[in-house]
Amino acid sequence: MFNKMIAGILPYMPKKLVWIFSKEYIAGETIEEAIKAAKKLNDKGILTTIDVLGEFIENLDEAETNKLEYLEVIEAAEKAGIDGNYSLKPTSFGLLIDKEVAYKHIREIIIKAAAYKNFVRVDMEDSPCTDLEIELFRKLKKEFPKNVGLVLQSYMRRTLDDIKDLEDVHSEETPVNYRLCKGIYVEPVEVAFKDYHEVNDHFLEELEYMMQKGMYPAIATHDKPLVDGAFKLIDKYNYGKEQYEFQMLYGVTPALRQMIMNKGHRMRVYVPFGKEWFGYSTRRLKENPGMATHLIKALFVKG
Repeated sequence: MFNKMIAGILPYMPKKLVWIFSKEYIAGETIEEAIKAAKKLNDKGILTTIDVLGEFIENLDEAETNKLEYLEVIEAAEKAGIDGNYSLKPTSFGLLIDKEVAYKHIREIIIKAAAYKNFVRVDMEDSPCTDLEIELFRKLKKEFPKNVGLVLQSYMRRTLDDIKDLEDVHSEETPVNYRLCKGIYVEPVEVAFKDYHEVNDHFLEELEYMMQKGMYPAIATHDKPLVDGAFKLIDKYNYGKEQYEFQMLYGVTPALRQMIMNKGHRMRVYVPFGKEWFGYSTRRLKENPGMATHLIKALFVKG
């Protein structure tokens, strides 16, 4: 109840106060700050995926602005020699306003990344977006088989069926590349599993299915039991280190991250940045009130 109360009042707190909590989990507001953060991670042997914060825009002028910023990000990151790729949220390009406009913007971004032999991840958002984002991915994957991937959320009841339905865009030469995470959006029980153990069981079931089919899983978790379960599956299916990776959020569970790397596994960190950090932080805290504990520590322990 206390965590939920903190999460509820956070959007009404001064931005400077919220930044005390947020700065550990966001690279900054500018492209330069994102590049600097990505470079520091690269220096530690960590790959990155850069994301410009912002979603659920209200007009298509914002979509155009967001596209131009992504093109600038790619140019800057490639020029700086960053070892990483890019993630984007389709609603920030107008997916819920005009899906064809969103497709054209995202396609242009992928063309830019592909010119550098790089890769763009299509993030999965809440359930009203799921069919639209799978449709978008399917279309892009057929045109750019090596340059686009998708996020899947294990708490969604439909996810294993979605993986099976998308097998037509998977092949041995160009395997599908999925980031598998638990999922963070607040969904009704008819749509998403709620029990912790049930979500974890489905995560490992979906991960195992991907490995059975030779897909490329990006194992996105900060949960030690899931990490241990993934290790077992990697051994069971004799998955080579080039066939998968682990992924984590910027600033989260660095000790677990280092343990995974110490065992020789590939690690990629999601690096979010942008002027929309306040909305991102408050939404994420509402969706996961347990993070309020970190906020209290930031405010009262770190000053």
